[in-house]
This record gives sequence, structure tokens and C-alpha cells, in this order.
Amino acid sequence: MDVAVLTVGDELLAGDTTNTNAAWLGRRLTERGATVRRTVVVPDDVAVIAADVRELAERYDAVIVTGGLGPTHDDVTMDGVAAAFEREMGEHPDALAWFDEHASYSRADLTEGTTHLPEGARLLPNDEGVAPGAVVENCYVLPGVPGEMKSMFERVAGEFAGETRHVEVVHAAEPESALVERIEGVRERFDVAVGSYPGDGVRLKVQGSDAATVREAAAWLRERVE
Repeated sequence: MDVAVLTVGDELLAGDTTNTNAAWLGRRLTERGATVRRTVVVPDDVAVIAADVRELAERYDAVIVTGGLGPTHDDVTMDGVAAAFEREMGEHPDALAWFDEHASYSRADLTEGTTHLPEGARLLPNDEGVAPGAVVENCYVLPGVPGEMKSMFERVAGEFAGETRHVEVVHAAEPESALVERIEGVRERFDVAVGSYPGDGVRLKVQGSDAATVREAAAWLRERVE
């Protein structure tokens, strides 16, 4: 399953907020066997959100959008998603029912627009906050607040699946350029992929669909690096 992640917020583009949601979603989706093919950051702009959601939804099996939910002036994500799929925004009966039956907020306490979702959307209740999320076709719209986003994602995590990838990490205290032949060697001998990530030394990430093969490949590599 190929997935795109789109995070919304001027504060992300300005560097005022670290984009931890994209990193968390990448890890969680990979754990479930899905493959994140693209991660995009866009501003709080309805037209930009709509254009990117439309493109990503056509290209990938699913799109996860985070950020910009709520009734305030800069919370325009739902409007952008609605525009992407040519849906009208309006009061959603399931959102109204959720607040009546489950939430600690009564309708009278809610800011106008809180229960508005794209026409025909599937409601995703917000167990950790107020603003609801939604599923529109293959687009999953989640809050930007990390705790709320994580809780809501777990409601739909079972809808993201694929071939499980097993991972082993090998650490090398050598320059990355010195490891090229050994990386090629392990890839020739075993059915695995190898990622190379320099930093304090080099972290070699060995992954594949068969756990035993990955373990053997990592062991072969460990014996040959310093």
C-alpha cells in the first residue's frame, strides 16, 4: 500500500514548529507494512491544499493529511480537502451525534463550524480533543496536535497494511564512502535493501521481507565493518 503524508501549517514551513507528525506517521505506517512514497508540507491555503490533495489522491492508495482542523480563521484544511474532491462543506449529522452522545462539550459550547465536514465524509471522532477528523474517498484528515493525531490514527490504523518489512541496524565507525563495496556485496548475496545514514559513524539499515534473511545479511555485514 503506497501512502502520501501531507502536513499543513505555515508554522511548519517557517520552522517555528518541528514536523514530528510526519516522522511519527512514517514510522507507524512502515510498521504496518505500508510504504510512504511522499511527504509534503503546505501552507494554510485552501487552493494549495486542494491542489496537492487532489494530485496525491490520484497517485497513491491513500493520503493522510494532518493539521489545520478546527473553526478558527487559519483552520482551512477541511475546506481544502472538500475542494479537492468537489464536495460541499456543511454540518455533518454524525459529528452532531458524536458531540450529543460522547463528548464533554455540548453543542452550545462549540464554536460555529466545528461540526462542519465535507459532504459524504466519514467522521473520525477526536477522543483527545474537539475538532473531528474525516475520511473523504482515500484521504484521511487528522488533527495537527500530536496527541490527537496519534489517537485518531489508531482508529483507522487497520486500514493501512502491506508486506511487513523486517529491519536490522548495523553501526560502522568508518566513512560512508569506504563502505560502498561491502554494501554492494551484501545486496548481491542477500535479498535485502540497505540504507546508509552517516552521522556519528554510519548507520546501515538492512531490511527485507524475510526475517531470517535480514538477520543473516546483517550478521554478514557486521563481520566486515569496523
